[in-house]
This record gives sequence, C-alpha cells and structure tokens, in this order.
Amino acid sequence: MRVVYLAAGAGGMYCGSCLRDNRLAATLIAQGRDVHLWPMYTPLKVDEPVVGERRVRFGGINVFLQQFAGVFRVTPGVLDRMFDSTVLLNLAGRAASGTRAEKLGPLTVSVLAGEEGRQKKELAKLVSDLRTLKPDIVNLPNLMFLGQARSIRNELGCKVFCTLSGEDLFLDALPEPHRGRCFDLIRERSADVDAFIAVTHYFAEHCVAHFHLPSERMHVVPMGIHGNDYATTQPVPDEPFTIGYFARICPEKGLDRLADAFIALRRDGRNCRLRIGGYLGKLDRNYLADVLHKLHAAGVAHNVEHAGELDRAGKIKFLQSLHVLSVPTVYREAKGFYILEAMAAGAPVVQPAHGSFPELIEATGGGVCYDPEDTDALTATIAQLMDHRETRKAYADKGRQAVLNDFTAEKMADATWTLYESVPRDA
Repeated sequence: MRVVYLAAGAGGMYCGSCLRDNRLAATLIAQGRDVHLWPMYTPLKVDEPVVGERRVRFGGINVFLQQFAGVFRVTPGVLDRMFDSTVLLNLAGRAASGTRAEKLGPLTVSVLAGEEGRQKKELAKLVSDLRTLKPDIVNLPNLMFLGQARSIRNELGCKVFCTLSGEDLFLDALPEPHRGRCFDLIRERSADVDAFIAVTHYFAEHCVAHFHLPSERMHVVPMGIHGNDYATTQPVPDEPFTIGYFARICPEKGLDRLADAFIALRRDGRNCRLRIGGYLGKLDRNYLADVLHKLHAAGVAHNVEHAGELDRAGKIKFLQSLHVLSVPTVYREAKGFYILEAMAAGAPVVQPAHGSFPELIEATGGGVCYDPEDTDALTATIAQLMDHRETRKAYADKGRQAVLNDFTAEKMADATWTLYESVPRDA
C-alpha cells in the first residue's frame, strides 16, 4: 500500500501539526512502509530531520497570485516552478505570518471550492504529480484542503483521508459571509473523504458538532513523540522554583495570563522564576513587548528569561529545567503537543480545564487542570505544586512514564497504518 501524506507548512514557524506529521511519516518510513511526505503551501519547519520531499506542492505564492490576478491562472509551468522555489516560499511564508485570518476569507473559500475555485490549475498539477506515484491513499493535512478530495478520488481512484489539526481557530476568525461559505463547503466536501483523523477525542467530537462532519467516518489516533531524546533527565534544583512557558507566543496561548500569575506569586514572597520560549511572529511582537513591560513594571523582570525560539536540543534542555510548565490558552486547544513533550522531559503541567487538556492529563496523570473561569485558579494551582514537592514529583513521574509508554511515535504509526488498511473506500 502506497500513501502520499500531504503536510501544510506553517509559514516558517514551528507548529504542533508539522512536528506530528513529520514524525508520523518518519516513523512509518522507518517501519518499511511506502510513505511519501509532500509539503504544501510552504516548506515544513520542524526540529527533527524533514523526511518529506523538498519540492512544495500547491505553493503559497501561486495560490495567492491565482486568487487575485487572473493572468496567473494561465501562466506557463516554468513560471509556476519559479514561484514554488524554496527560497521564495520561505520569504513569502515569513511575510504571510503577518496576515490575520480575517483577511483571508475569499482565498479560503476559493481553495475549498477545489476544481471550481481560482486555484484549479494548482489542483490539476497536484493530481498530475500524484498520478505518477499511483497512491492507494492520499492524506490531506486539514479541512481547508477538502476541495482537493473530489478530484483526487475521482481521477486516481484512491482513498482520501483528512487529518484534523485545530483549524477551527482559523476558520472561526473569518468574517461573514466567508466564514459561512467555508462551513457550507466543508459540509459539502466532507462527502469526498473516506475518513477523518483527530488526535484527541475532544477535537473529534467538536468537529462533528461544529463542522457537521459525518461521525461514522471520524477516528482518533493519539499523538506520539520520538522519545529517544528524552531517555535521560537531569535533576532540577529545588530553588528557585522554575515556571515555564513553551509554545507560540501569541494572545491565544495566554502568556499574559501566566505573567499575571507569576507576578502574584512573586508578590506573595515566593522564590520563583519564569522562563519563556517559543516562536514569535511579526504580528505578536507588540504583544510580547506588552507582557515584558508588565513584568518590568511589577518589578519582577530580573526573575524572567525570554529564551526565544529554540532548536530541538535547546527545547529539550529548556523543558528539563522546569518544575512546571503552563500554557494557559484562551481558546480550546485541539492538540497540546507541547504538554506531551514537557511531560516526557519530566515537567508536570498546569493547564486550563478545556479543550484537549483534561483528556491528555487524565490519560497521563502528568499534571493538573484548573478552572479557567476563576481568575485566581492558575496562581493557586501553581502555588500548591510549589508547596507539595512529593505531589509534584508524582505528577512528573506518572506523566513521563505514560508518555514514553503510551504516546510514542511507534504507537501512533501503528494505529494510523491499521486505520489506513481497515477503512474501505466509499463508493
């Protein structure tokens, strides 16, 4: 069985979906499976070796130009290939990271319209490239690519799967009438997909209700990490108590809420420090500046470190330096890949009781959830862990053991392949 796994690049930033997709493909390939990973829109940026092709399909520059200028819908292939160069796409990706979702409504509608949209030339090129490989399965990266499913199934006769990756946050931010049109197209085009794969039961149920996806085609394959790099841990000194944040730095992830909790802990006389790491996009630089200014105004800036964007070795070292990790998201997180990594590194987590977090924490025992409606709950929960070392150690040990045993890349790959084999092609 041959699988082509399509993975959407995130415009030059690390993202949990890219990390998961690349690790899944790498593990399947290492198991001897016939899997080909193709990046879409922009090149993938991950902290492990990329196992996919260098060439990008459905390149973001061509997609954008074909949306806004009719001449680019009939340009020759040589010009298209120039726009699909890795250098240009990386530059475009960094520029696009400064674009809010609400400005991308017409383009999103057009891509979801598939062969009826303005990017039909890109879709035809993708199908032509796929035809040379004769895949048995094509795995789409998220719901925004459902417009490709019909042409792929009809012209190649293969099964089509679609991974769900937290796209509700983007789609819900689109203005009307584009949001409503996207939801209509998703309902219509979901009939062209043989199976949907969510990484948590929470998000599977949410997508069935929110996007009206067919529940009988919904499946859950838990995330898995490459645990070899987490095989050893370093003991963390008891003081100062180190609170960590490691995720994309943006308002949605709630760094400002953690900053407020940290200020309250310091004002209570507690010996603690805050370490901040993760990707920072151009649009969110002012947000980080505001958070750091708040910490400075509170007189605690000397206890705060901004480590910036880290490579894999730096990330693991960062996580292993923490007594606790908290990413107090404002929205309901679909995945939470970063909390599995923190647990593997031996850091218990403190997360709001919404989205995927209760499910992951219950499955691992690697932390505690707090009531996100209680403004003091995050501070109080971290304080309790500071005061109860043995409880904190129990969370750390349980979480680490559970992730390294149950949330492995091998189990993720095995479950995915079993699903690929078991789902019949819908006529």
